[in-house]
Order: sequence, then C-alpha cells, then structure tokens
Amino acid sequence: MTARPRGPVLDHGNALHEGLGGAGVDPKRLEGDLADRFRAAHAAVEERRRTGEMGFFRLPGDEELAARSRAAADDLGRDVDALVVIGIGGSALGLAAIRDALLPAGWNELDDEARRGRPRLYILANPDPDTLTALLPRIDPERTLFNVVSKSGTTAETLAQLMVIWSGLEAALGADGLPRRLVVTTSSGRGPLAELAASRGLRLLPIPEAVGGRFSVLSPVGAFPASVLGVDIDELLMGAREAAARSAHPTLAENPAGMLATLLHLADTELGHPVQLFMPYADGLRGFAYWAQQLWAESLGKALDTEGRLVETGPTPLPAFGATDQHSILQLMMEGPRDKVVVFLAPEAPRRDIVVPPVLRDYPALSYLGGHTLFELLQGERRATAEALRRAGRMNMTITFERLDARSLGGLFMLFQIAVAYAGALYGVDPLDQPGVELGKVLTGGLLGRSGCPDPEIPPVASRWRM
Repeated sequence: MTARPRGPVLDHGNALHEGLGGAGVDPKRLEGDLADRFRAAHAAVEERRRTGEMGFFRLPGDEELAARSRAAADDLGRDVDALVVIGIGGSALGLAAIRDALLPAGWNELDDEARRGRPRLYILANPDPDTLTALLPRIDPERTLFNVVSKSGTTAETLAQLMVIWSGLEAALGADGLPRRLVVTTSSGRGPLAELAASRGLRLLPIPEAVGGRFSVLSPVGAFPASVLGVDIDELLMGAREAAARSAHPTLAENPAGMLATLLHLADTELGHPVQLFMPYADGLRGFAYWAQQLWAESLGKALDTEGRLVETGPTPLPAFGATDQHSILQLMMEGPRDKVVVFLAPEAPRRDIVVPPVLRDYPALSYLGGHTLFELLQGERRATAEALRRAGRMNMTITFERLDARSLGGLFMLFQIAVAYAGALYGVDPLDQPGVELGKVLTGGLLGRSGCPDPEIPPVASRWRM
C-alpha cells in the first residue's frame, strides 16, 4: 500500500460535474484544455523561479538565512518577558498565522512555566493610538525585545510606531542599550531601516530582494520571532520543502497547487464564482485564513496584465471560520447568489480533544451528544456543510492534513504561495507586484508632509449628514 503523503491533501470532488449535478467543472477538461493551460502556467512560473524572480521558492532550503534567525533568537531572545513585533501586512500576517497555529491558545495569559520561559507576543500592525498607549505601560523596556519589520523600510505605519517606541527605549536604556533590545528585519542593502541599523549598531536580519512581503513568512520575517517563541523552524521549513516537491510536476493531475489554482481561476473567470472563501475548521488556522486573503488579493487583483492591457481582474478572497460562520453566512452560501466557491481547511486529528460527558440523559435533544468528542462534532459539521453545499450545487473543495503542527503549517504556506504563482500565470498578471497600493502611500505621505510626495489636494466631502 502506498503511504499517504504527510502534507496537505486537496480533495476537489465537490468542484466537479458529478458531485454538483452538472454544475462545476467538467472533469474531462482536467485532462484536456485545463491541463494544457496549466502546463503553460507551470512553464512560466518555472522560468521566473530559475531566474530568481520568485525568491520565495528558495527560502525553505536557505540554511544560512535560517541559521541567522536562530542565532539572533539565541543571542537576544533569551531572558525577555515580551516580544513586540512592529509590522503590517505581509510583515505581520504570517507571524500571526504562526502564533495562532503553533502557540497554545491564550499564550500571553499563560504563566512562565507553561510558556517554557518564552516571552509573551504582541504584534503592532495598525497604528491605533489606543492599542499602543494600552501596551506600553505593561511592558518593561529592560525585559522586552522589539523587532521592527518592513521590506522597504519606508512603511509609515511601522515607522511611526517605531519612533514612539524608540523614544521610550532611548530614555530608559540610553543609546548604548538599544542594540540589545531592538532587531531590524528589512532589505539588507537599501532603505531607511537598513541605514538606521548600520548607523546605530542594530542587528539586521535581511529579507532577500526577490522575496516580497506577502511571500516572506519563511524568511526572517517569520523565522526570527518564531525562533524566539520556541517554534521549530526546521520543521516549518521541512514542511515547506515537501509541499514544494509535491507541487513541482508539470502535469495538472499530479500537482496539488496547480489544481487549486486552476479550479479557483476557472471558478472566477468562467463559472461566475469570483468570491472565494477560505474556511478553516480549527481556531488555530484563523490567522492563516487572513494571511491567505492578503496573498490572494494582493497577488491577483490587477488592473493590467503582463502585456500592459487593461483587464481589471482578480477574485475576491474572504476568510470564514467553521463552525462559527455556519451561524452567520451559511444561509447566504447555500441560497444566495451562486458567486462563491469555498475552500475548507482542516486537520484530520486533533492535538488534544474533549469527550462530551454522557449527562442529561433525560433530554434527548442533548443526550445524543454524550460520548462524542468536540473534534468529532467540529469535523462532522465541516463534512456536513461541504455535503450540504454539494447538494445545493455549490462548488467547494477541502484541504486536509494530519494534524496542525509546524511541518503541516509550513506545507500550507508553501502550497498557497505556489498556487498563487500559478494563478497569476493563468490570469496573465504579475503576482509579485502591487501597484494599486502605491497611490495611497503617496497620498498619505503628501498629507503628512513627506519629502517627494506632493500635496494630494483631496477635495472636501460634498455633503454630510449628522447621524
């Protein structure tokens, strides 16, 4: 008997004609025109990988970069009570996914013994003054390690919060104390943060030039804080390497990342399903769903294709959470517009489980639950929801894996990154750039008086209603 692969497994049966009463994808096309399209997309991605443009492919095997993250964590991450990571977008979402998946629930509320001497974690993404002013009095600068993360080194939200923290650190520790409490993760050869690190003697962990922010979770962006928190990054990278190997085949039927990309692309462009929900049935995958949303939206939502033609294309990815969102949006998914495809994600076994006690036997509406486990209930609801959608002719797919651990999470990260690269080729857009977000940055800079950013001259609101 052939051993089942340990990494993520894609079940796409509920996206095909047979399961959907004629809706969905004709399976004959998976061996015909869709296989041909994918072969061309695979070749395009392989060419960009070979030239080094898609640097995320190299991260799982970059032992030197991983060693630098581990060494910095060993040098600076011991004997601290808190780790504060300052970053936004791709500089924060990957770490949030790691936190949710691999740290025990309620990590910051656990005592030191339960955290195995590892620090509490705080992620400062949105520059909301309420959040920062609430946090600062609760942390001791002498016992806190700060990690500022920005690929460009120019991210306004990140730099503003850094400057607030810098002022307090300098007052508490003096200029000489900053290098042992502040780590910079940015492009190594350029940008204000790299210059700051060089001039003030701060530890700099480099993000490779060919690795964009939303593809950087397996670089020091995720690997350094994960190491500080005691996550086994070797297992994380091993899972990513395994997923990359499984998703390297040019044949569509042999490539899970290619199949995921192909079916989601077809759902959007031909079947009228532009809304794509990533729906995990594990609280530990909540952060991953938000990470996947950014990866999909920023990579595929483009005005121009690679030939410069106006296309204004891309799906709308949304996170949803089982079983919670069965009680919020399932009605819409079942009976609303047929514009959605759902990708369920779930472990096949729990890390721990709870048996529902066989109490309240006199109440049949309750007693049937006795003797089952909470994991059985959650997974039963996932399977039932997928089946209900299938019977309603609604496309869905399921990605499963043995259990939620570092190796499986690394595999999920890599599966989705490779899938979005293939999807970019299928859409005919560049999945590595994000020109649509640049105008907002320039306008923000102009409003705040940044050099080189003109006054945006934003017109006043035409009318207002006092509520």
